[in-house]
Amino acid sequence: MKKITPNPPSNDSVLFSVTPDADVETLLANASETLSSAREMAVALAFDLEGPQRSLVLAIHQLVEMSGLLIDRALEHVSPA
Repeated sequence: MKKITPNPPSNDSVLFSVTPDADVETLLANASETLSSAREMAVALAFDLEGPQRSLVLAIHQLVEMSGLLIDRALEHVSPA
């Protein structure tokens, strides 16, 4: 019986990429949505924890929140209301 072995991944294989022709507004909007998801996960997790673990998750939430504010400000510069 022959054992079928897959080819090893090439050195140039990419797990995640961003299309090179995406405009800045699209990139910032997607980054904002990603941070929003991370924010919701951190809040949900914080309610399940106590003590130092809860404090750590809330600190992560604060960093995500600050990053979101920076992205929102950048979006305002790219696409003013």
